[in-house]
Formats: sequence, structure tokens, C-alpha cells
Amino acid sequence: MEAIGLWWIGEREESPGTMEHVRLHVARALALPALVLEGPERPTGTLDPRRQQHSSARILEWLLRARPEGRVLGVTDVDLFIPVLTFVFGEAQLGGRAAVVSTARLAEGAPRDPRVRVERLAKEAVHELGHALGLTHCPDIVCAMSRSASVRDVDRKAGVLCRDCRSRLRDSTSGAEGA
Repeated sequence: MEAIGLWWIGEREESPGTMEHVRLHVARALALPALVLEGPERPTGTLDPRRQQHSSARILEWLLRARPEGRVLGVTDVDLFIPVLTFVFGEAQLGGRAAVVSTARLAEGAPRDPRVRVERLAKEAVHELGHALGLTHCPDIVCAMSRSASVRDVDRKAGVLCRDCRSRLRDSTSGAEGA
């Protein structure tokens, strides 16, 4: 089975420990191999000057061009948006190859402990990759696939998939292997 690539594409430097934590969390939660990708490339043309935010859709397009093969999660520190929402923690192609998640709003309301932001990032990485693997939102508020409109919603998540989502993921990934 092909590994999921996790790639830091942020503007500032991020701790290698952060990406390793996310990698371990993703691999454990999704029961799939994951690796940290390296590369100096960064998305361009994604900033909306009116909003002063970056288009998550444009970042997804860039990721697909930059990594033409395999599934990839871009991890960034820029503030993301989609046109109908004020902000998003991330976005993914449902059943596709690309996903993006941002740390920009994950420290909000957190104590000074930087581990809170990293744990939130790991949860949202699982969420967005779950979408890329074909999972939709889950009504179980502690499932990683539940909706997150605020950091309180992220904090409520356990960071792993509920039994139903694990079953759906197993069914979809085992079906892809046989195809």
C-alpha cells in the first residue's frame, strides 16, 4: 500500500517534531503508512488580497501539480478560506489525492502549551485525509470525521475514527487494492 505523504508548505519554519507527531498520528488513526516529504517548493498565487487569506482550493490545485502521483497532505501556517466560509482549518478532495490543513487558527484559545496546537493539527490532518480517502462528515462528535467549526469542536474530537468510519475506510481501501 502506498504511503501518504505529509509535506510542510508553510511560510515559516516548523519543528520537525511537529511533522513527525502528525505522521505518527495519521499512520495510527488511518492504519496506513505515512511519511514526511521534504521539498523547498511552496504554493504561489493563493493569496486573496481582499480577504488576506489563502484559497484552500488553489493550494489543492498546486499540490496536485507539485506532486503528480500519490496522496499528499500539505501542512501550512497560512490562514485558509473557501468562498462560503470565513475560514477553514483545511480542505480535501473527497476521494482524491490532495488535502491541506493549516495551523493558522489552531492555537486560538489555547493555553501557552504548544502541544495543544500540535494535537489539534494531528486531529485535523486525520480529518482531511479521511475526506481524501472518501469519508464524509460523521455525526459522532468525538470521531475525527466530525465537523469542526471552532477549536472547541477540534478539542472535543478523540483524533481517531469511530467504529463506523473505520469500517467504511477499511471497505474503501480494501476495495481499491482489489481494483
